Amino acid sequence: MMQQYIRLKIQHPDTLVFYRMGDFYELFFEDAEYASRLLDITLTTRGASGGQPIKMAGVPHHALEPYLAKLVKMGKSAVIAEQVGEPGATKGPMERAVSRIVTPGTLTDAALLDERAEAPLLAVQLNRGVLGLVWLNLANGDFRLVETEPEALVSHLERLRPAEALIPESLKLPLLEARVPAIRRLADWQFDAKTAQELLTTHFGTRDLAGFGAEGLNVALSAAAALFEYARSTQRQALAHITTLRVESEGDYLRMDAQTRRNLEISETLRGESSPTLLSLLDLAETSMGSRWLRHCLHHPLASRQACRERHAAVGALLGDAGDGPLSAVAAALRPIADIERIATRIALTSVRPRELSALRVSLAALDEVRAPIMSTDAALLAQTYSDLAPPLDVLQLLTAAITEEPAAMVRDGGVIARGFDAELDELRDIQNNCGEFLIALETRERERTGIANLKVEFNRVHGFYIEVTHANVDKVPEDYRRRQTMKNAERYITPELKTFEDKALSAQERALAREKMLYEDLVARLLPEVPRLQRIAHAVALLDGLNAFAQAAARYDYRAPELVDEPIIEITGGRHPVVERQVDNFISNDTRLAPTRRMLLVTGPNMGGKSTYMRQVALIVLLAHCGAFVPAESARIGPVDAIFTRIGASDDLASGRSTFMVEMTEAAAILNGASEHSLVLMDEIGRGTSTFDGMALAYSIARHLLDKNQSYALFSTHYFELTRLGHDYPECANVHLGAVEHGHSIVFLHAVQDGPASQSYGIEVAALAGIPPAVVRDAKRRLRALENREVAGGPQEDLFASLPEPEPAQVSHPALSALTDLDPDSMTPREAMEALYALKKQLDKH
Repeated sequence: MMQQYIRLKIQHPDTLVFYRMGDFYELFFEDAEYASRLLDITLTTRGASGGQPIKMAGVPHHALEPYLAKLVKMGKSAVIAEQVGEPGATKGPMERAVSRIVTPGTLTDAALLDERAEAPLLAVQLNRGVLGLVWLNLANGDFRLVETEPEALVSHLERLRPAEALIPESLKLPLLEARVPAIRRLADWQFDAKTAQELLTTHFGTRDLAGFGAEGLNVALSAAAALFEYARSTQRQALAHITTLRVESEGDYLRMDAQTRRNLEISETLRGESSPTLLSLLDLAETSMGSRWLRHCLHHPLASRQACRERHAAVGALLGDAGDGPLSAVAAALRPIADIERIATRIALTSVRPRELSALRVSLAALDEVRAPIMSTDAALLAQTYSDLAPPLDVLQLLTAAITEEPAAMVRDGGVIARGFDAELDELRDIQNNCGEFLIALETRERERTGIANLKVEFNRVHGFYIEVTHANVDKVPEDYRRRQTMKNAERYITPELKTFEDKALSAQERALAREKMLYEDLVARLLPEVPRLQRIAHAVALLDGLNAFAQAAARYDYRAPELVDEPIIEITGGRHPVVERQVDNFISNDTRLAPTRRMLLVTGPNMGGKSTYMRQVALIVLLAHCGAFVPAESARIGPVDAIFTRIGASDDLASGRSTFMVEMTEAAAILNGASEHSLVLMDEIGRGTSTFDGMALAYSIARHLLDKNQSYALFSTHYFELTRLGHDYPECANVHLGAVEHGHSIVFLHAVQDGPASQSYGIEVAALAGIPPAVVRDAKRRLRALENREVAGGPQEDLFASLPEPEPAQVSHPALSALTDLDPDSMTPREAMEALYALKKQLDKH
């Protein structure tokens, strides 16, 4: 048995091998030690090898999935070796074979997957300055590729969030390795474009890949070769549910780099939490398919304005003109729908379980109710969805006939195939179920036939079925009775009829389970050709559920339909930050207008005054409009937009050796080099990571470059008051500020955007609100006044590392003035202040 295990382990040296032994999956040697630490399972020993005990650890076969889920979350993989032979069929140990390989990027089992998120497998190749990316979502068969610039890698990783990545052994990509939990290096020869052509054309049954638009994309195709073969090897079978290859282009979606996605907190907060985010707010979907569609949609805002308008029209139709649309009816109808998308995948991989087919039956039966509310809609997208949701009656009839109402979890448990589907199976079940009735009936007949009143028909596990007759009645036993066992007080017999029944009864359960397994496998095989149709239905359900979630959000949060116009403009009336407004009371809405004559808003105002919130809400409104959703505003007119860029916040990247300021400048450089006149740019507090004059000079020049060269729509936030002069130098630059007022010793933020620059930043007042000790606050105020006085007097910036000059002796012309200079009114009590005032008065009177 250990020789058999070692042969399997040699084929998978770097992966944990779970080896089936009876009711357990066992791991041996180093695997056992490693798994015992990772999974917190008991490490023991059994047998010996080379004179040393063999270390062993295991998990029960029925509890394997939770342990696999734990491994996958750690980015680990596992090989599952099952018993494939029949007990006693051959001499020696029962044969084992690898049934599947579980890796983070090739999951299809519902127990291992997050039902509301994807876990794609990514393959990467870099050649001659071209980055080829290929990714596969094995759980639904979505297979895509793109060729792009190497600088776009992090942005793609942020939107795809792959669970596992494949790269050639010779390729070094630290950015990839830092952001993907599981990296697998494959031999360079596995990344070959010619191999991909052969693999994929054979799989799709085509002459070439031109029909997919992939012809000539050799860098991406070389990655596709490695990915496709790797995925196929983990499933140990053909990937029948992958029916097409989609080629993405850079112009399909609005461009957003990784920093922008993080800053806008689309699906993850800056702290790495899943809530509160834009996705957590809008995910009102009833199905897991709808939730996944929403996540994808928010990370892939459409560049096609016509596609956006179609979604807006669909959301409007679901809402209705007066809030009387079918959104509630659609939501209610969608609730019984299971994850058809992933069930279809498991049908294609022949790993679907009985209860999933039962859930599929319920879902297909509910499609007519899902379609009914959108039957008469005028929205083209909903009309197409209505057509795609047509229930496949033949599949529904097959599932209704084949699967029992409440099937067992596994086929091996029996009770899966419905009664009436197969006559032989029904007979075998009748034998099991009617065994008692048969024995009672036989006993009655035999008593009448033999005249033996105390004759008994019984069963035990050792001798099987028998007829028991006391010694006093042996002379009445018919000739067809055959003695089976002699007892002290009785004889036990068997008859041909009872022997026939015994053979049937004792093998009926085993034969029924075997028959049921065969019938189930045949059923799955009959469902295989229907996978594309099921995938189309799943896509339609996801789309309808996602659009309905947009409609529910619009009704619940008072969102309005945006207007996508052809003129270059972003005009928002009463705009709100969708997430922040749900976290605070009395959120203040604000207007925004950007146009060719007003391309930049120079935003000033106090810390905590709402500058970042205001800027982000503009970006989120534009983003939502391009996702096809309604937006948090009274109205929004949005012209052509090709990208959203943000430079917000301060963070370092120590792993890459970049300081906070270096990160800031790198992000600014990416914006200046990538933004076009149709891009929306948010830049917050640029230039803070260096000296005051350096930062001010950089901020001024970056703002000028955006105005002169990029000519983008820009919101530029700053605390450098000197930058407000840009509003005088450039007509297309407008100064706006978020107001605040001082009330006593505190500050009140108005959160309202007003024209003109701010008068001050109120930084010291905010520090006081944060809990800075009062003495520090008072000292900071004195220091601020001194700095402002020196600035008014003029003078160059001092060298930060030069020795400070000795202070000149104060020229005091009056003793009272000297005493006044020494006073610190902020630290004095009222009584001390009065006493000091009288003392000063006396000194003045003397002189």
